[in-house]
Amino acid sequence: MVSKRIVLHFPHRLVNQPIIYKLVKELDLQFNILKAFVTPQEEGLMVLELTGKRENFDKGIEYLKSCGVRIQPLSQDVIRNEERCTNCGVCVPICPTQALIVDPKTREISFDNKKCIACELCVKLCPPRAMEVHF
Repeated sequence: MVSKRIVLHFPHRLVNQPIIYKLVKELDLQFNILKAFVTPQEEGLMVLELTGKRENFDKGIEYLKSCGVRIQPLSQDVIRNEERCTNCGVCVPICPTQALIVDPKTREISFDNKKCIACELCVKLCPPRAMEVHF
C-alpha cells in the first residue's frame, strides 16, 4: 500500500472533467481531500492524500500526468522560515498532526513537513509569520 499527500494543479480546461472519479472507479484508489480551490475558467488546485496498491497508485499518477495535471509533493509547499522563527511555540498546540513540536532539551520548534496537511492554522497564528504556504 502507498499513501502520499500531493498537490494537484488542474489546467482550466480540466476543471469540469471527472478526473478524480477515474482514480476511484477504475484504479481502486482512495483519496482524502485536504484542501481544494476550484473556480470555473481558472486553474484548479487540490491537496489530497492518495492511497492504494503501488501498481494502481503509479497508474493513477501517470493518468493524471497524461491528462495535463501537474503534480507535486505537499512537502514542497509548506515552509518554515528559520530566520523569522522566534521559537515562541504558539504554533505547536494548534497543529492537528503534530508536525510542529518543541524539543524538550533546546526548547526549539522543529517542523516535520511530511506530517503537515497544509491546514494553514499555523500560518494564521504565527506572530513572526515564519510559516509560509506556497501553492
